[in-house]
Amino acid sequence: MKDVVVLMGAGLIGVAIARRVSYGKHLVVADITLEHAKQIAKDLNNAGFETSAIKADLSSRESILALIKHSLSFGNITNLINAAGVSPSQAPIEAVLKVDLYGTAVLMEEFGKVISEGGSAIMISSQSGHRLGALSQEENEKLALTPTEELLQLDMLKNISNTLEAYQYSKRCNVLRVAAESVRWGKKNARI
Repeated sequence: MKDVVVLMGAGLIGVAIARRVSYGKHLVVADITLEHAKQIAKDLNNAGFETSAIKADLSSRESILALIKHSLSFGNITNLINAAGVSPSQAPIEAVLKVDLYGTAVLMEEFGKVISEGGSAIMISSQSGHRLGALSQEENEKLALTPTEELLQLDMLKNISNTLEAYQYSKRCNVLRVAAESVRWGKKNARI
Protein backbone atom coordinates (compact mmCIF):
# COMPACT_ATOMS: atom_id res chain seq x y z
CA MET A 1 0.00 0.00 0.00
CA LYS A 2 1.24 3.45 -0.91
CA ASP A 3 0.38 6.98 0.04
CA VAL A 4 -2.28 8.25 -2.35
CA VAL A 5 -2.70 11.62 -4.04
CA VAL A 6 -6.11 12.39 -5.52
CA LEU A 7 -6.39 14.88 -8.36
CA MET A 8 -9.99 15.98 -8.89
CA GLY A 9 -10.21 17.72 -12.27
CA ALA A 10 -7.41 16.88 -14.67
CA GLY A 11 -6.70 20.35 -16.05
CA LEU A 12 -3.30 21.95 -16.44
CA ILE A 13 -3.12 23.60 -13.01
CA GLY A 14 -4.07 20.41 -11.18
CA VAL A 15 -1.68 18.28 -13.23
CA ALA A 16 1.20 20.70 -12.53
CA ILE A 17 0.54 20.44 -8.80
CA ALA A 18 0.19 16.65 -8.99
CA ARG A 19 3.59 16.40 -10.68
CA ARG A 20 5.14 18.24 -7.72
CA VAL A 21 3.64 16.13 -4.93
CA SER A 22 2.97 12.66 -6.36
CA TYR A 23 6.37 11.09 -6.98
CA GLY A 24 6.63 7.77 -5.12
CA LYS A 25 2.90 7.83 -4.38
CA HIS A 26 -0.12 6.47 -6.21
CA LEU A 27 -1.86 9.25 -8.13
CA VAL A 28 -5.58 8.91 -8.78
CA VAL A 29 -6.63 11.09 -11.71
CA ALA A 30 -10.34 11.89 -11.50
CA ASP A 31 -12.27 13.86 -14.10
CA ILE A 32 -15.83 14.26 -15.33
CA THR A 33 -14.66 12.77 -18.64
CA LEU A 34 -13.15 9.31 -18.19
CA GLU A 35 -11.26 9.45 -21.49
CA HIS A 36 -9.55 12.66 -20.38
CA ALA A 37 -8.67 11.16 -16.98
CA LYS A 38 -7.23 8.09 -18.70
CA GLN A 39 -5.13 10.16 -21.10
CA ILE A 40 -3.70 12.33 -18.33
CA ALA A 41 -3.03 9.23 -16.20
CA LYS A 42 -1.27 7.59 -19.16
CA ASP A 43 0.86 10.69 -19.80
CA LEU A 44 1.85 10.85 -16.12
CA ASN A 45 2.50 7.10 -16.03
CA ASN A 46 4.83 7.51 -19.02
CA ALA A 47 6.62 10.23 -17.04
CA GLY A 48 7.29 7.81 -14.18
CA PHE A 49 4.25 8.25 -11.94
CA GLU A 50 2.09 5.38 -10.71
CA THR A 51 -1.47 6.29 -11.71
CA SER A 52 -5.04 5.17 -12.06
CA ALA A 53 -7.98 6.96 -13.65
CA ILE A 54 -11.61 7.24 -12.66
CA LYS A 55 -14.64 9.19 -13.80
CA ALA A 56 -15.82 11.50 -11.03
CA ASP A 57 -18.55 14.12 -10.93
CA LEU A 58 -17.88 16.91 -8.43
CA SER A 59 -21.59 17.71 -8.22
CA SER A 60 -22.45 14.23 -6.90
CA ARG A 61 -21.85 13.02 -3.35
CA GLU A 62 -22.18 9.42 -4.58
CA SER A 63 -19.49 10.00 -7.18
CA ILE A 64 -17.19 11.60 -4.60
CA LEU A 65 -17.71 8.63 -2.26
CA ALA A 66 -16.89 6.24 -5.14
CA LEU A 67 -13.72 8.26 -5.79
CA ILE A 68 -12.73 7.91 -2.14
CA LYS A 69 -13.39 4.15 -2.18
CA HIS A 70 -11.30 3.75 -5.35
CA SER A 71 -8.49 5.85 -3.88
CA LEU A 72 -8.40 3.99 -0.57
CA SER A 73 -7.94 0.71 -2.44
CA PHE A 74 -4.35 1.86 -3.17
CA GLY A 75 -3.48 3.07 0.34
CA ASN A 76 -3.95 6.03 2.66
CA ILE A 77 -5.05 9.32 1.11
CA THR A 78 -2.35 11.84 2.00
CA ASN A 79 -3.10 14.58 -0.52
CA LEU A 80 -6.10 16.02 -2.33
CA ILE A 81 -5.87 18.47 -5.21
CA ASN A 82 -9.18 19.98 -6.31
CA ALA A 83 -8.90 21.65 -9.68
CA ALA A 84 -12.39 20.74 -10.88
CA GLY A 85 -15.17 23.18 -11.59
CA VAL A 86 -17.07 25.08 -14.23
CA SER A 87 -16.74 28.69 -15.25
CA PRO A 88 -19.61 31.15 -15.69
CA SER A 89 -19.24 30.84 -19.47
CA GLN A 90 -19.58 27.04 -19.39
CA ALA A 91 -22.79 26.33 -17.54
CA PRO A 92 -26.11 27.74 -16.32
CA ILE A 93 -26.56 29.20 -12.82
CA GLU A 94 -27.83 25.94 -11.31
CA ALA A 95 -24.86 23.93 -12.59
CA VAL A 96 -22.30 26.50 -11.41
CA LEU A 97 -23.80 26.36 -7.92
CA LYS A 98 -24.12 22.56 -7.92
CA VAL A 99 -20.53 21.96 -9.04
CA ASP A 100 -18.51 24.88 -7.71
CA LEU A 101 -20.37 25.61 -4.46
CA TYR A 102 -22.08 22.40 -3.33
CA GLY A 103 -19.66 19.91 -4.89
CA THR A 104 -16.55 21.57 -3.53
CA ALA A 105 -18.13 21.69 -0.06
CA VAL A 106 -18.98 17.98 -0.24
CA LEU A 107 -15.48 17.14 -1.47
CA MET A 108 -13.89 18.90 1.51
CA GLU A 109 -16.35 17.30 3.92
CA GLU A 110 -15.94 13.73 2.67
CA PHE A 111 -12.17 13.84 2.17
CA GLY A 112 -11.86 15.42 5.61
CA LYS A 113 -13.22 12.17 7.02
CA VAL A 114 -10.50 10.03 5.39
CA ILE A 115 -7.45 12.25 4.96
CA SER A 116 -4.42 10.74 6.68
CA GLU A 117 -2.89 12.37 9.69
CA GLY A 118 -0.42 14.94 8.40
CA GLY A 119 -2.16 15.04 5.02
CA SER A 120 -2.97 18.11 2.98
CA ALA A 121 -5.38 19.44 0.40
CA ILE A 122 -5.29 22.32 -2.01
CA MET A 123 -8.54 23.74 -3.30
CA ILE A 124 -8.00 25.74 -6.47
CA SER A 125 -10.43 28.63 -6.51
CA SER A 126 -10.53 32.06 -8.08
CA GLN A 127 -10.12 35.67 -7.17
CA SER A 128 -13.78 35.99 -8.19
CA GLY A 129 -14.80 35.15 -4.65
CA HIS A 130 -13.20 38.40 -3.57
CA ARG A 131 -14.96 40.40 -6.27
CA LEU A 132 -18.36 39.71 -4.77
CA GLY A 133 -19.55 42.61 -2.66
CA ALA A 134 -19.38 42.45 1.11
CA LEU A 135 -21.73 39.99 2.74
CA SER A 136 -23.13 40.28 6.24
CA GLN A 137 -21.55 38.27 9.04
CA GLU A 138 -24.67 36.09 9.07
CA GLU A 139 -24.40 35.41 5.32
CA ASN A 140 -20.71 34.54 5.63
CA GLU A 141 -21.48 32.16 8.49
CA LYS A 142 -24.23 30.49 6.48
CA LEU A 143 -21.91 29.92 3.53
CA ALA A 144 -19.19 28.60 5.84
CA LEU A 145 -21.22 26.40 8.17
CA THR A 146 -24.54 25.36 6.64
CA PRO A 147 -24.73 21.56 6.30
CA THR A 148 -23.78 20.67 2.74
CA GLU A 149 -27.14 19.16 1.85
CA GLU A 150 -28.83 22.46 2.78
CA LEU A 151 -26.40 24.82 1.03
CA LEU A 152 -28.30 25.15 -2.24
CA GLN A 153 -31.45 26.09 -0.32
CA LEU A 154 -29.95 29.26 1.18
CA ASP A 155 -32.13 32.29 0.45
CA MET A 156 -29.14 34.36 -0.73
CA LEU A 157 -28.58 31.88 -3.56
CA LYS A 158 -32.18 31.89 -4.77
CA ASN A 159 -32.03 35.42 -6.19
CA ILE A 160 -28.88 35.03 -8.27
CA SER A 161 -29.55 36.51 -11.69
CA ASN A 162 -26.51 35.49 -13.78
CA THR A 163 -23.74 32.92 -13.99
CA LEU A 164 -20.98 35.34 -12.93
CA GLU A 165 -22.81 36.09 -9.70
CA ALA A 166 -23.31 32.34 -9.13
CA TYR A 167 -19.59 31.80 -9.70
CA GLN A 168 -18.65 34.61 -7.31
CA TYR A 169 -20.90 33.22 -4.57
CA SER A 170 -19.45 29.77 -5.18
CA LYS A 171 -15.88 30.97 -4.87
CA ARG A 172 -16.67 33.03 -1.76
CA CYS A 173 -18.23 29.91 -0.28
CA ASN A 174 -15.08 27.92 -1.14
CA VAL A 175 -12.87 30.37 0.75
CA LEU A 176 -15.15 30.39 3.78
CA ARG A 177 -15.56 26.60 3.84
CA VAL A 178 -11.81 26.02 3.58
CA ALA A 179 -11.40 28.20 6.66
CA ALA A 180 -14.14 26.29 8.49
CA GLU A 181 -12.86 22.87 7.39
CA SER A 182 -9.31 23.77 8.45
CA VAL A 183 -10.43 23.46 12.08
CA ARG A 184 -11.71 19.92 11.55
CA TRP A 185 -8.75 18.94 9.39
CA GLY A 186 -6.38 20.43 11.96
CA LYS A 187 -7.57 17.92 14.54
CA LYS A 188 -5.93 15.27 12.30
CA ASN A 189 -2.81 17.41 11.89
CA ALA A 190 -3.90 17.85 8.27
CA ARG A 191 -3.90 21.07 6.28
CA ILE A 192 -6.36 22.44 3.74
